[in-house]
Parts: sequence; C-alpha cells; structure tokens
Amino acid sequence: EAPDAFRTCFERDLDRIHHSKAFRRLAGKCQVFVAPEDDHLRTRLTHAIEVCQVAVSIARPTGLNVALTAAAATGHDCGHGPAGHASEGALSPFVEGGYHHAVYGADVVLEPLNLCAETLDAIRNHSWNRPAPATAEGEVVAWADRLAYVCHDFEDAVDAGVVRPDELPAEVAGVVGTDRRTQLHRFITAMVQTIVATGTVALRQPEADALAAFRAFNYERIYLRPEAVDQADRSARLIAGLAEHYLTHPALLPDPIGLVPGSAEATAAAVRYVSGMTDRFAHRAAVELLGWDERALPRTA
Repeated sequence: EAPDAFRTCFERDLDRIHHSKAFRRLAGKCQVFVAPEDDHLRTRLTHAIEVCQVAVSIARPTGLNVALTAAAATGHDCGHGPAGHASEGALSPFVEGGYHHAVYGADVVLEPLNLCAETLDAIRNHSWNRPAPATAEGEVVAWADRLAYVCHDFEDAVDAGVVRPDELPAEVAGVVGTDRRTQLHRFITAMVQTIVATGTVALRQPEADALAAFRAFNYERIYLRPEAVDQADRSARLIAGLAEHYLTHPALLPDPIGLVPGSAEATAAAVRYVSGMTDRFAHRAAVELLGWDERALPRTA
C-alpha cells in the first residue's frame, strides 16, 4: 500500500486528467465504429470510463492503490487520434520511431499535466505490445483494458447487427457467458481470486483461455471484417493527408509562429494537432482542406 503522500499525488493526477482537453476530446473519438449515428455505441471516452471501473474493481479488493489505478486507466487512451488505431499507422511516418498511442499519450499529450512517474509508466505501457508496466496497478490497467474492450465491443457489435450473441464460441460462452454484465463479473472475479491466491497480477487458465478466444473472435468477426477494414483504410488516408497538409501549410495551425513548412517542428505540430482531432472534426477538415467528397468519408459500417 502506497504512503498517503503518494495517494494524494495520484488523486491529483486523476483530477488533472479528468479536467484535461485530451480526456474530454475522447468523447468525439471512436472506439470501434467511426462517427456513429447511434449515440449508444461506445466512444473512447466511455471506453476509458469502463476500463477505470473494471480496473478499480480489481485493485480495491486486492489492496492495490486505487487512485493510481484510476488515474492510469482514465488517461490510458488520451494519445489516440481520430478513428482509433487507424490513426497510428497513418501518423507513424511523421513520428520518429512510429506513432504509438500509449507512448504518445504519456510523453506528448499528457506531458504538460506533470503527472507522477508511476501514472505515466502505466499509461505508456498499458498496451500488450509494450514492456510490462513497472507497478502492479499498471498491470491491472493493462488487463482491465483488454477485459473491457472485448466485452463492450462485442455488445456494441451485437447492437449494430454485426454479430449475434449465439455466435460467440462455446469456449467463451461456456466460461463467462454471453452478456457483458455476466462476462465482466466472471472475468473480474477470476482476476481478483488469482491475485489473492498467487500474489501475481494474472488471470487463471480457464478465464485466460476464454479471453484469448473472445479476442480472436472479435478480431475475425468485428475488427477485421471487410467493411471495417475499408473504414480503417479510408480513415488512414484521410488522417495522413491532413498531417501532410498541415506540415506543409503550418500557417493553418493554431500556433504557427516560427514554424517553417516541412520542418521537423512543423511536422511535430501537425501531428499533435491532427492526433487531437475528433472523428467529425477530421472529416470536416478533409472536406474543407483536402476536397474530400462527403460520400467517400469513413462511416460506421
């Protein structure tokens, strides 16, 4: 258990993230479905809130620092650009070492907030293709992110008519059920029991196997279905086009003073501006600046 001084530090981090523009803009950034007309489909903001709820539900009964867990979970996706993961590939050519939303969020987007090192580490390393977080709380956030998105992305896809509940594989439904409430309850319970029994942030084998099968199903039937791939390709072209336009025309940026077209500074400023855009703002910019036909814009499919 962290000392009181550190608890106060992490509570401050949570407040600063809650009041940041980067966090508020997540309301206009998609989770899976770009600029959805259905107001009930998740956005990055509702995803972040759900990840926080799952993470805290694991941290509290296992004696971990709830404030650190909540701060990292709340801020974990603040580095995402418009159109979700499609923006990472689109912006990578403009960023040395590539654009990774977790790293960019911790080191660029949230850097002005002066957050604690532990909070930033958990945000920077919450993705499974990153090094393991330095704290148990950070590991909980990484697990909570995956638990939350497999369950709520499936629920959204059911609501959107993309899949049916009875299509969920038996190795998933038989272990954690077919509705989000039951699934999260069983996953969270299994994680808490595993942590208490082993002292390690992990998930026991039956639920871990169900989670892997659940994620594989979502990739095949939701994220990589042809309509979704087409949507992501359009989004990537749009985002890359905007970044290229702004770096060659930095006078159009909010703070253009001293920026030379095509320079490293102009490129960094363009990436920062484009990555902060909401889906609909990026779409409007593409129509107004790049001449995109509105009928060709990415759309929920």
